[in-house]
Amino acid sequence: MAFGLWFTLFELLLKLFLILAFVKKGSAGITSTFTRTKWQSFDIPLDHKVLAIPNGYNAPQQVHITQGDYDGKAVMISWVTADKPGSSRVQYGTSEKKYDFKADGTVANYTFYNYKSGYTHHCLVDGLEYETKYYYKIGEGHSSREFWFQTPPKIDPDSPFTFGIIGDLGQTYNSLSTLEHYMQSGGQTVLFLGDLSYADRYQYNDVGIRWDSWGRFIERSAAYQPWIWSAGNHEIEYMPDVVILQLCILNLLYV
Repeated sequence: MAFGLWFTLFELLLKLFLILAFVKKGSAGITSTFTRTKWQSFDIPLDHKVLAIPNGYNAPQQVHITQGDYDGKAVMISWVTADKPGSSRVQYGTSEKKYDFKADGTVANYTFYNYKSGYTHHCLVDGLEYETKYYYKIGEGHSSREFWFQTPPKIDPDSPFTFGIIGDLGQTYNSLSTLEHYMQSGGQTVLFLGDLSYADRYQYNDVGIRWDSWGRFIERSAAYQPWIWSAGNHEIEYMPDVVILQLCILNLLYV
């Protein structure tokens, strides 16, 4: 027994030594001293400006992009229209307000309890060039909106690229502090570790409403750079009075 215990301890120390040796030679490190407050924070009210619905009839909202392939030459652009499906087309180009290319996507919606969602659009934009800034436009007429994103460098061991890692964001005042801090960090893509909106804290129709408000909340960053998603336990939605667990909202909104 004693020998086994000493061997286990030696194995742990060896692993720790190897990890520390690797970190010492690598380029990883602490990039910020920012620490989110530990005090209780309450959800941002729906009439707060950071959750505001954009102006214009059926204007695109909850705009976000994610990586569209494994090579960095495609993005999936997603958004919601509240009143009717409208167009699922993305116009894009390499000059501001000059859109030489277009791509067409798909649209769907969902019902949760008595809540009927808006129309969620997903459009794959591929065949892009590395290290290029693209401008894109979605929506129709005076309600259309314009954004941009930057493609990553060509895959290479010496190509620098900065990821941000976020999880358990929610939509509290502390969430806002975290998001604003990340946006000042120079991160180029978010790896999201799950537990997105915390809408599961609500019941009935308020679940869908709080998914919508979270989509508008993160748009300030997610419309301009890829956020790559994974699911957490807070993405499990419990249908009232039914013993069924669902990830339907996450799967529809965040591909």
